[in-house]
Amino acid sequence: MADPIIIAVPKGRILDEALPLLARAGIVPEPAFGDKNSRALRFATNLPDVSLIRVRAFDVATFVAHGAAQLGIVGSDVLMEFDYSELYAPVDLGIGHCRVSVAEPAEMAAGDDPRAWSHVRVATKYPALTRRHFEARGVQAECVKLSGAMELAPLLGLSSRIVDLVSSGRTLKENGLVEVEVIAEVSARLIVNRAAFKMRAAAIAPIVDAVRRAASLSEAAA
Repeated sequence: MADPIIIAVPKGRILDEALPLLARAGIVPEPAFGDKNSRALRFATNLPDVSLIRVRAFDVATFVAHGAAQLGIVGSDVLMEFDYSELYAPVDLGIGHCRVSVAEPAEMAAGDDPRAWSHVRVATKYPALTRRHFEARGVQAECVKLSGAMELAPLLGLSSRIVDLVSSGRTLKENGLVEVEVIAEVSARLIVNRAAFKMRAAAIAPIVDAVRRAASLSEAAA
């Protein structure tokens, strides 16, 4: 019997939107997946040859790129940060919409013009994406890598600006920050390991097609 197909799904904001979409594609996790007290990370589904692993969003791309999982669901921000050549992203799921933006304190922004920047010090969990963006504009970017609580960096003098995911902008506003530049619009994607797709196309292609149909139906209903 062939090894099961493993789909990596992210903890956090995307997961709540991804689960109904997977269900429309015919993939439903076992009841334990919804148990808030469960420490399990791998779960069976209603399909005997498909299982789910639940990991941090940034780790979804790594698990799939290295073949530990064959498919995954992840934000396009993560794909832009890691730029793994081993990944194929055939379906925009139309969920998890947000943006990667540059933000700074409101009082600084009042007299600031991003077009005049030549050097910036930025706190971010996207150092590669941030450097590429600013290099394309001829701006030297010094990136301070953080994993969270980005809004504290300007408040405590770690950096004057941040690059982070923004949805409503409420967290920025509550910390005295404003968006001054949008780097990229973000949505969740279905990703596939390229080698696995070639070797196990008979098993993987129907899943990709089912998820694509589910995403199309969701978009049509929106």
